Amino acid sequence: MKIRVKICGITTIEDAQNVCDSGVDALGLVFYEKSPRNVSIETAKSICANIPPFITSVGLFLDASKEFVNSVLASVPLDLLQFHGSETPEYCTSFNRPYIKVVGMKSISNEEEFANYANQYKDAKGFLIDSHATGKAGGTGKTFDWDSVPQSFKKPIILAGGLNPDNIADALNQASVYGVDLSSGVERKPGIKDKQKISKLMTAIQNIECERI
Repeated sequence: MKIRVKICGITTIEDAQNVCDSGVDALGLVFYEKSPRNVSIETAKSICANIPPFITSVGLFLDASKEFVNSVLASVPLDLLQFHGSETPEYCTSFNRPYIKVVGMKSISNEEEFANYANQYKDAKGFLIDSHATGKAGGTGKTFDWDSVPQSFKKPIILAGGLNPDNIADALNQASVYGVDLSSGVERKPGIKDKQKISKLMTAIQNIECERI
């Protein structure tokens, strides 16, 4: 089974091109001013203009006002929205765009509790699970217990939180997920990606896919 890969926190056209050339499925743009990976609307617009076909552009927001999200969408052709904070289901669906909801696993004790939370977001295309508390900012570079990853939930699960080229195989062998999302684990410094780390990551994932055939 193919493992979908998203690289988040893209801040330059060069990094976007390198990430796309590596074979990823999606790249993420952060619209959260407290993040070192925050991008302006103009920069995001330029990056999206250089994304080739069949690669998904994802916009990350954390408890942003509707006005701000709409101002981004008016200029940046995002394919998918990613809501990282305490956004309500009604808020998430109000933009008439496909979205995924982030779930902080620090606040989740078991699969039933995860399902109770996730089932509120009936229109979500999937759920990204990270190591922080629900409603808090991610990007901590910390992992969590991969045994707690939901394995029977009906919608796609994307694994994040402290992943890097050296631990990705262990993570994917321990938890069966639809995809993975990395940021700091493939960087030279916050906001600047490392081409060699991304190449190493993609090779490791391809090896796992081959083993599963």
